[in-house]
Amino acid sequence: MNSSLTQAFTSNFLGASPDWYKKLVLIFLIANPIILFTAGPVIAGWALILEFIFTLAMALKCYPLQPGGLLAIEAIALGMASPDSVYHEVEANLQVILLLMFMVAGIYFMRDMLLFVFTKILISVKSKMLLSFLFSFSAAFLSAFLDALTVTAVLITISVGFFSVYHKVASGKEFSDDGHDHTTDDTIKAENAEDLEGFRAFLRSLIMHGAVGTALGGVCTTVGEPQNLLIAERAGWDFIEFFIRMSPVTMPVLVFGLLTCLALERLKIFGYGSSLPIKVREVLQASSNYESSKRTVSDIAALIVQVVVAIILILGLAFHWAAVGLIGLMVIILLTASNGVIEEHKLGHAFEEALPFTALLVVFFAIVAVIHEQHLFSPVIEWVLTKDESIQPGMFFLANGVLSAISDNVFVATVYINEVKSVFDSGLISREHFDKLVVSINTGTNLPSVATPNGQAAFLFLLTSALAPLIRLSYMRMVIMALPYTFVLTTVGLLCVFYRL
Repeated sequence: MNSSLTQAFTSNFLGASPDWYKKLVLIFLIANPIILFTAGPVIAGWALILEFIFTLAMALKCYPLQPGGLLAIEAIALGMASPDSVYHEVEANLQVILLLMFMVAGIYFMRDMLLFVFTKILISVKSKMLLSFLFSFSAAFLSAFLDALTVTAVLITISVGFFSVYHKVASGKEFSDDGHDHTTDDTIKAENAEDLEGFRAFLRSLIMHGAVGTALGGVCTTVGEPQNLLIAERAGWDFIEFFIRMSPVTMPVLVFGLLTCLALERLKIFGYGSSLPIKVREVLQASSNYESSKRTVSDIAALIVQVVVAIILILGLAFHWAAVGLIGLMVIILLTASNGVIEEHKLGHAFEEALPFTALLVVFFAIVAVIHEQHLFSPVIEWVLTKDESIQPGMFFLANGVLSAISDNVFVATVYINEVKSVFDSGLISREHFDKLVVSINTGTNLPSVATPNGQAAFLFLLTSALAPLIRLSYMRMVIMALPYTFVLTTVGLLCVFYRL
């Protein structure tokens, strides 16, 4: 009985994850107290960061909330961070949490309109290069006026929609069939397996072009990324001044980023260049025709409402009527009230995608609290400030980029801008030099951080979304596909910081 019970506990721990993964997580949990008491809190803190990044990298083996949460709980229990400091981090990032809770759910209620629009684009545009360019540019443009997480939620929604349509047909079912499970390939007919893999490769490339596009646009304005609002507030810049100040770096980076998109599709390297299989295009066309044929007056009215609310959403975010998450809640209320979605269980589905990631983000803030309390980044900041003023902007850009890629660009930007603001307030640097450092901090945290999924919240959201396992988009595959973009964006951004500021 005892042996059976022990086996049951072992089997239940982290569920269906591989045994080697379970053992490694247990090793982490056992090793951390030993590292803390023998090597000190700084070494233990960096070990914790690497362990947490590992859980993110293995997101397709096990959702990071559980193993990452165990690491965070242990760190707090060991005194590496206090519950109050975790709460402070959550409080400081409440806008991001509200955004995830409400804006992503709001996008869910726009999915019919989004699928309608993007299906037309996907079917009409035959050139993969042009289609990739449109996805990247559209994501950049929308991110500049909305925010990267919202745009990423749009990309995820339409991609899951496309995939589920073809998966259903590839399984031998009709468009009208309900209840199809598109998360497993067990029902896929043998003759459709190759096209399904081709479709996965096609969607992977499109979604990565779009994800990088959110970074290209998000760096440009105060609303593009969560930390941009804080940076603008510390610098005293409004929406227009922020855009103008950043443009010597952001505009060349945008151009070279879009050129990189075209080059990757032309050269078909790093996982890009896959075309939409002919059979898949035919299925999507047939699906579009089917949806059009059965579209009622009520459905048309619902689509019109979604378009109107989408315009309200863009205006609300562009003019910053309220916190992004509150605007998302407004979108939910307007769409559900206007389109008759009034049952609680129908509302619940909209939150299924975002809430697990919201919980993961709070765990992430616990790791950030450890970084803050143990001052893990302070030596880097102090070292950069000792360098000659002429190279400080470039050094800040690189230091921000490296730290953002291994941790989180929101936290790194927050730490750096507060440190630099303190130096400026003390009179140690001029206003002109302060402005240059602000630009380098913003661009440094937003551009090189595309290197890893944990560098940007939008990338992490994509990695842990329902879409990633469907199209086989793992942590390492994201890193490899982002590599050429990382090189171009970092190189062009650094050169602009050195020679255009």
